[in-house]
Parts: sequence; C-alpha cells; structure tokens
Amino acid sequence: MLFSFSERALELRDRVRRFMTDRVLLAEARFASETEGERRWTTPPILEELKAEARAQGLWNLFLPDSPFGAGLSNLDYAILAEEMGRVTWAPEIFNCNAPDTGNMEVLIRYGTEAQKARWLEPLLAGEIRSCFAMTEPAVASSDATNIETRISRDGDDYVINGRKWWTTGAMNARCEIAILMGKNDPDAPRHQQQSMILVPMKSKGIEIVRGLTTLGFDEPPHGHAEVVFDNVRVPAENMLLGEGRGFEIAQGRLGPGRIHHCMRLIGLAERALEAMCVRAGQRVAFGKRLLDQGVIRQQIALSRLEIDQARLLTLAAAHKMDVGGNKAARMEIAMIKVAAPRMAQSVLDRAIQVHGGAGLSQDFFLGYAFTAARILRIADGPDEVHLETIAKTELSKAA
Repeated sequence: MLFSFSERALELRDRVRRFMTDRVLLAEARFASETEGERRWTTPPILEELKAEARAQGLWNLFLPDSPFGAGLSNLDYAILAEEMGRVTWAPEIFNCNAPDTGNMEVLIRYGTEAQKARWLEPLLAGEIRSCFAMTEPAVASSDATNIETRISRDGDDYVINGRKWWTTGAMNARCEIAILMGKNDPDAPRHQQQSMILVPMKSKGIEIVRGLTTLGFDEPPHGHAEVVFDNVRVPAENMLLGEGRGFEIAQGRLGPGRIHHCMRLIGLAERALEAMCVRAGQRVAFGKRLLDQGVIRQQIALSRLEIDQARLLTLAAAHKMDVGGNKAARMEIAMIKVAAPRMAQSVLDRAIQVHGGAGLSQDFFLGYAFTAARILRIADGPDEVHLETIAKTELSKAA
C-alpha cells in the first residue's frame, strides 16, 4: 500500500460506509420530497434525523485535523471518509462535514478570536446554524481575487460594507446566520494586501438576498446559491478576521483542505456511478445481447476504473504531502487534483448516463445532478485554467 491509514481512520471509514448504506442511500427519495415547494430552503426533517443519529454514533466533525474540536484525523485519514460521504451529494451535512461550513469553521479555529469562536464557531460545530462564504462577484473575474470590488471601510468602531456578491453557497438556507466576506479595505496597499475577511451576520441591516441561482437548472435545496447585495452594512470592528489586509493569507489556509474534501467526495460519487453502470449493463438487453456483453460498454467500464483509481491516488498523495509539509508544499498537487478529479468524475458520470439511456437523464436516477455537481467543481474553488497555470509555472521553474 502506498499510503498508511491509521487504524482509527479505517474503523471510522467502515462505520461511515455502513451508515451511508443502511441509512442515507435509503433516504434519498424522502430527502427529495422534503425539499420541494415552499419548504425547500428549510432543513428537511430527514436531514435532522440523520444528523442526530450520526452525532450519537460519534460520526461528527470528522474533518478537523489537529484540532480539539474534531476527530483529530490527518488530511490523509479524513480523505477516505470524504470519499464515502461523497456518494450522496447532500450527505456531508449529516456528519457536519459540509462546505462551506467546514472551511468557515477551519478559518474560525485558525484565525478567530475567542469571542468570535464563542459566538459563531460553537453553534457551527454543533450543527445548529449554517454559514456562507461571500467572495465571488458578478461584475469582475473573481478567479483573480485581486479584482474584487466590495469595499470594507473603517468608520469609528465599525466597518461598513458595500458590494454585490454571488454564488454565495448556503445563503438561501433559513439557518444561514453568518457570512465570511472577502472585500477590499485598502486599494492603495500592495496587490495581495488590499483584501480582508470579515464576519458579517446575515441578519444585519442592509443585506438583501436578490435571488437564488441555479446550476444548469438545479437550485440545490436546502442550501442553494445566492446573489447578495451589501448596502452600507455595518458590523463591529472586532468582526475583522486576523487583521486588515490579510484576506489572501486566510484564503490560502482555507482552500487547501477543502479542495482535498471536494475531490475525494467526487471520487465517491464516481465510484457509485461506476457501480450503477455495471448494474444497468447487466440488466439491459440491446440487439440480442446484454449491454455488459457489448465490447464498447466493457471498455467504458474499464476506462472508468482506471480513471477513478488514478484520481484517488493523486488526491491521496496531495493529502499526504499536505500532512507532511503543509498547504504551501502541496500547492502543485492540490492544483493537479482540482483539475483531474472533476474531469474524471464528469467522464465516468457521462458514461453511466449513456449506459442508462433516457433514464439516466431523468429524476429516477442520481446521475443527472451528479454530473452537474462534477461540472460545478471545474469552476468552484478556482477554475481549471487557474490551477493549470499553477502547475505550468511549477514545471517551468524546474526547467529554468
């Protein structure tokens, strides 16, 4: 074995796997029915039931490495748990391991004051509230975060925030109570010291949720993605995280582990798609032969296995390097998996949809939204082009 997982991680993986099989997969239809109509932005009862069960079984806040608040697993150990959770797109919340709350909790643990932790971290760790991360803006290319225009201006004992954000994941949910917002506080400072991150309670005066956004037609209840206007929103100065001009520093600490989580969840989703492809191929007959007896289908199954295992090994290698050397040391590996895993998942899911025929496009199977989830990750947390540039720079620096 190339990687050595702790006995505790392997035991937790088996428990998470059983919970997913015995409880979560069987609850998908109920979840869908409870996130329809007017109640779509409220937490569905089935989710609350499963959260209570998972917490009672000790399957809670497993994502936090090197922290007294979580399970204390390494990034490598947690990666194999994230793969199991990823088999159902909404399952991570059951274990309080859902984005963007995970990243926001890590920010508060690393950079928050004791008062900030007491006010916001504790209820997030308990799964009592949700949070959002307000960074991307519709008016600028936010893949270059130096473009961000939202202003954070000091006014006495307060900061005043003005700007428009979108793709603010989680903001549609009725329980979303706090945003971590990235904005510009000093346009005259050096390029990467102009930005800050600040805690903004979502009930603050001047916040308007303009609309929910769909992703290829899906609005993704119960968390959703929102376009949000901040109009002279006033928050106390003590809500600033770490200090003015340190937004990029916080972002680098926040994004590394989250990208490992995203990629491993996609690997779990792709594994489930491959399993579904094999089952369907054994059930359907075309032109006098089962699909699994058709050479082209067998090749698609084989290619899917190759691609999934390649992506898994690459992602585990990135997690291991992060554990050994930190986020900065694993920068290229993180960029590599962020390109490789979503593209792999898209390919496998596309094949699975094709094998399912028209049914694969319908709500009768998980494949349609799963394909969308993989496509989202080619843009979210940095588009492919940004990560490819990081990889290219590293390789060219070696040659130089």
